[in-house]
Amino acid sequence: MNLAWKEMKKNKGRFLILGSIVFLVSFLTFIISGLANGLSQDNAALIKDLPQGQFYMDEDADQTYNLSKIDHSIQNEILSNEKNAVAFSIQMGFLNEKDNKQQSVAFTTATASTLFANVKQGEVILDSSLKDKGIKVGDTLTNNQFNGKFVVKGFVEQKKYSHAPVAYINKEDYQEIYRVDEMQLIFVPNGDSSKEYAGLHSFSNREFLQTIPSYNAEQMSLNMIVWFLIVISGMLFAIFFYMMNVQKIGLYGILKAIGLKTNKLFKMIWIQMAIITVVSLILSVGLSQAFNIISPKEMPFTLTITTTIQLSIVFLIIGFIGATISGMQIKKVEPLQAIQQGEA
Repeated sequence: MNLAWKEMKKNKGRFLILGSIVFLVSFLTFIISGLANGLSQDNAALIKDLPQGQFYMDEDADQTYNLSKIDHSIQNEILSNEKNAVAFSIQMGFLNEKDNKQQSVAFTTATASTLFANVKQGEVILDSSLKDKGIKVGDTLTNNQFNGKFVVKGFVEQKKYSHAPVAYINKEDYQEIYRVDEMQLIFVPNGDSSKEYAGLHSFSNREFLQTIPSYNAEQMSLNMIVWFLIVISGMLFAIFFYMMNVQKIGLYGILKAIGLKTNKLFKMIWIQMAIITVVSLILSVGLSQAFNIISPKEMPFTLTITTTIQLSIVFLIIGFIGATISGMQIKKVEPLQAIQQGEA
């Protein structure tokens, strides 16, 4: 520890540069991760907030939920046999305000269930983001395909689908708008993945999320950037310590000649890596959490403590691997040869 700290003080400029780069890379990683999580919620909070279970969709829909039509007899069989099972449908649409201003929404209807808002005919419950658009409880909204009017009965928090606020409506009103009698999907909380029904395709929560248009491509792109940045941080440690080690071959030869063991030299590198990484992470975590608090409500940004801790642990592991790889040359150093090489 003492040897590692002395070297850091002697070469503080170099270590400060490395620490600054690690800070910037980790801060950028936290920000992109927060955006990925925020966009994930904005795209599929309606589905992600459901408990673990099994989704069922019509096989002929080719994993496209809005083409799915579940036969009434199969629906009744599942709802009667499976505890807390619910049939529901989702379709994108519009609601018109009094001034004819349109709001894009994801119309959602479901059979009686505690997992979805229960709404009477002529009523609608909206995601709270529409409050910012000036919509209030008691307002009257219309739809071009609906003969009646919708009265706003309340709001729910964080219910989005395909980046649109959810609008819960009654089953009969939904059928009038979209001219369909069948429900699109069935969800069975804590359902058995091995249980199959004729004509239906089953999905886990994670698998069903992949069927949502744009969700998979959006998350894959952002997560790839996050992991790319993490790998870069590991490469930074490997390159930095490798260059430092090359310059200190002679010193390592002398230290080995006087009896300092190789594991002590590795320990010195690990301590230096840990100090740089921990200090950088403390700063980047603090700033990213501050950004999480002050970021505008319109920005889909969500950075949880759990995600922050997981990424911090990954950074430490990657830093350890990078520093260890760079230090492998120390193990091969022969005292006399290293001293001669250092003198040359």
